[in-house]
Amino acid sequence: MSMKKFGLVAGTIAMSVGLSAPGHAQSAGRILGGAGIGAAGGAVAGAIIPGVSPLTGAAIGAAGGAAYRALDKQHHYYRDGRGRRYYVDKHGYRRYK
Repeated sequence: MSMKKFGLVAGTIAMSVGLSAPGHAQSAGRILGGAGIGAAGGAVAGAIIPGVSPLTGAAIGAAGGAAYRALDKQHHYYRDGRGRRYYVDKHGYRRYK
């Protein structure tokens, strides 16, 4: 598969994951943060790896970073006034651990 086709496939996957992300109880900012980190790493890899441009590396890295963050099931835990750990589910309810 050529790099152009791979970039199109990776971009399509990232778009589909990004559009379905609200159903996964993930915030859009968290997914975009993953895409930004992936794009930066991909651009560096594209500059180092021969035959891959930094722009292609950034596109592939952004798609991978967004997909990873959208599919990540880990929760961000908080502590209440009594010191108990909880996370907030997609409906806004506290779920204690």
